[in-house]
Amino acid sequence: MTKEASPPVAIVTGAARGIGKAIAHWFLARGQCVALIDIDEPKLAACAAELAAGHGDRVLAIHADVSDRAAVQRAVAQVEQAFGSIDALVNNAGVAVFKPAADTSFDEWRFVMATNLDGAFICAQAVLPALRRAGGGSIVNIASISGLRASTLRVAYGTSKAALIQLTKQLAVEWASYGVRVNAIAPGPVETAMAKAVHSPEIRADYHASVPLARYGLEEEIAAAVGFLCTRDAGYVTGQVLAVDGGFDAAGVGLPAFRTAVG
Repeated sequence: MTKEASPPVAIVTGAARGIGKAIAHWFLARGQCVALIDIDEPKLAACAAELAAGHGDRVLAIHADVSDRAAVQRAVAQVEQAFGSIDALVNNAGVAVFKPAADTSFDEWRFVMATNLDGAFICAQAVLPALRRAGGGSIVNIASISGLRASTLRVAYGTSKAALIQLTKQLAVEWASYGVRVNAIAPGPVETAMAKAVHSPEIRADYHASVPLARYGLEEEIAAAVGFLCTRDAGYVTGQVLAVDGGFDAAGVGLPAFRTAVG
């Protein structure tokens, strides 16, 4: 099969559930090949089996920790061996510790940084040679609205996502000459299984009051934004942070009561 006839190939980290799984489905629904990387082996196997049921040999599951440089390098080599090339990387793998700054241990701080920041850097470096061989490609980092605005209980998570946004810009500037575009998505509150499980009615009500669109985002909406940034339609977009957040960041400190009054 010639390069021109081969479907594009994307790597999605943290792909076993939630937003990562939705992103993988977006690529597969458009005829692309997807390598799923996740540290949770049982959930990864279940996700891969579900996706492969409709997309056959275009799905590759790799159990790996993105903070382990050697494991990531092996995973990237496995993707190239299976599919022949790599066109996109979505750094979605992430963890969180929600504690007051004074109570967050250094080990907890490093746990978050190792995955959210180090992992994205390790994966980007590992994939770069393949993207260059392909003549260019796209990297999308999944940041967070917490990387754009401060919030309580997020000293490690928010700082890691703010650093990820800066990493995005840095790589975009340095790797543009290789034809590699690097952008970030900053989701607001998203209707994931975890959010449904841990967000109390009070938290949900506060989010609905604070987000101008007055709802949680959908995993599929985040996936669609990621997918767009990996297409040729976004060929002149690099170094950008797209907040997919229902207007949450734009509202800033605006009081929900004022927005209600306008309505």
